[in-house]
Amino acid sequence: MGPYLRGGQDLKPSAAAATPQLLRRVNAQSVLGVIRTTEVATGTELMARTGLTRASVIAVCEDLIRRGWIRELDARDEEQPLGPRKGRPARRFELNSTAGFVLGIDIGAATTTAAVSDLRGTVVGRSSESFRAADIPAEERIDVVDRACRRALTAAGTGPGAVLAVGAGIAAPVDRDGNVLVTQHFWSLFDVGLRAALQNLHGWTVLLENDANLAALGERWRGSGAGVDDLVVLLAGERLGAGVLESGRLLHGRGGAAGEMGYLDLVEGVGSSDGIASLARQWSAAAGGPSAGGEASARRVFEDAAAGDPVALAILDRISDRMARVIASVASFINPEQVVIGGAVAESAGALLRGITALLHRYTATPPRVTVSPLGDSIVTVGAVRHALDYVEANALELELLR
Repeated sequence: MGPYLRGGQDLKPSAAAATPQLLRRVNAQSVLGVIRTTEVATGTELMARTGLTRASVIAVCEDLIRRGWIRELDARDEEQPLGPRKGRPARRFELNSTAGFVLGIDIGAATTTAAVSDLRGTVVGRSSESFRAADIPAEERIDVVDRACRRALTAAGTGPGAVLAVGAGIAAPVDRDGNVLVTQHFWSLFDVGLRAALQNLHGWTVLLENDANLAALGERWRGSGAGVDDLVVLLAGERLGAGVLESGRLLHGRGGAAGEMGYLDLVEGVGSSDGIASLARQWSAAAGGPSAGGEASARRVFEDAAAGDPVALAILDRISDRMARVIASVASFINPEQVVIGGAVAESAGALLRGITALLHRYTATPPRVTVSPLGDSIVTVGAVRHALDYVEANALELELLR
């Protein structure tokens, strides 16, 4: 995947490895990364933000123009200053944001969602599909995922041939080479050969990753953890899972299981990796409250608490204590600056923040800042899009664009 990633940032090659081809590739990645984040960039701005010389910037830009990645704007379109102009007008460049597209896919046990993004990271099409059951044949799971992708592409007004890369998140550990860890039955449900299947069907490059890891990338890109290098994102709906960024880099572990929360079975006052929605539903049922209807009943607990119901308020106090213990254990192992509660439950979890924060000092000497994600149930697809865009920027000189 080329000389990257530091949480989506460029890594400069060492002098020993700095061949002309590698330098061209890294320079192109640097320039594209800047142009993607601004409407219009001048040569001078690109020099300042990449550290490249003017000659290198112009050479890279002209190469990227020939390849279709960027466009040079006519100097006559530039807003004219008052009085006579001095010197040559600045050369101005913009991203050809529809030169290609990426797909971000979130594959859960019950549903899958595909999002189509342009090269600026703007989602232009989305589709969700449900699986008829959690334990289904691999071919059926692949068919449902492929259908969601094709419908999302149709919604975006484009087709499979315009896809430059696919980021896909699954609810199972994935190692650095994209292999699924299958030491638990639930994890094995996602070991369906998705990468090979979508490659054979459409010619796509598929970057398979754990869903919580992608959530961490998405949160650092466009969430409440934007720009934070030492970050943990907890997907906290039905079961807890963590994506961990340390110094801006994803932690995988040997088999991809870094961030798995099975150890919580052994933590006093926790005892399982059940998530916030699951706990709300269980404890509401035990107290004689609403228990049927999945997430709807969990949401009802938060609604009743907001209305002052004492039983619901007591349940939220119990969840706050449990989550404080969970976050304290993470803080003890990893010492992040920030922990973000993410996923579909995040909107409701804001009601827990005060209680969690108040209790953290009781359970850890290194309490992190705790927030909830603004990305809702899109957090994994946002991270999957970011992951795919990282790949595209790192490999721009090897990818063919549709003309």
